[in-house]
Amino acid sequence: MATAKQDIDDVLTAFDAGATDYITKPFNALELKARLNAGRRVIELQSVLALRVQELQEALSRVKLLRGLLPICSYCKRIRDDRYYWQQLETYIGDHSEATFTHGICPECYEKITEPELERLENSPR
Repeated sequence: MATAKQDIDDVLTAFDAGATDYITKPFNALELKARLNAGRRVIELQSVLALRVQELQEALSRVKLLRGLLPICSYCKRIRDDRYYWQQLETYIGDHSEATFTHGICPECYEKITEPELERLENSPR
């Protein structure tokens, strides 16, 4: 704000109204230039900060962390929840994160489990 008013009440009124800087007339050109440069730096920093806040909000919306120890059965791979119920791994992780699951069979399991089962079914009497 550039004004001829120099009284402290006028300065306070300007700041209360939303002014972020105040210079009185007649003003020095070098001081005005310095204040404009300072204002530009503030605007640039606010833009960077707003971008970082947006990036953090986007990251936060995608992340839901699992924390602590997960008590998991060595045999069936079920996880015990806080109420001591045993849940399938997929159910527990799905309830405690944003992950969704799709199922498939890895090549090793296909060879060890699926192929023998298919062969057994093909060779069984109908």
